[in-house]
Amino acid sequence: MSRLTQILQNLYLRVEGFLSVIWNKFANVVKSFFGFFAKLLGLTESGYFLESDAAQGTKRVEPPQPIETKQNTAVETPTNRRRSNAKMDYYMNMARDMKKG
Repeated sequence: MSRLTQILQNLYLRVEGFLSVIWNKFANVVKSFFGFFAKLLGLTESGYFLESDAAQGTKRVEPPQPIETKQNTAVETPTNRRRSNAKMDYYMNMARDMKKG
């Protein structure tokens, strides 16, 4: 059964490749046909779709400069205190006792 599947997959790929070549040639013919009329009517000029700023009478506006603000309050750094842990405290106290004695 896998041989039949392989044959169908190869057939599909070959048909797809053939049609893509045919459609590509057909698309090129259509593009050249409409491209000819676009050039004839002057639609391929770079400024056809966009008007210049002078024609519209518009002026460029610069964005406003960001305002710098200074912070008046002092920033306090939080102290890193560990949470109480009874088991850890027991071992810490035991280590201190061993160090003393």
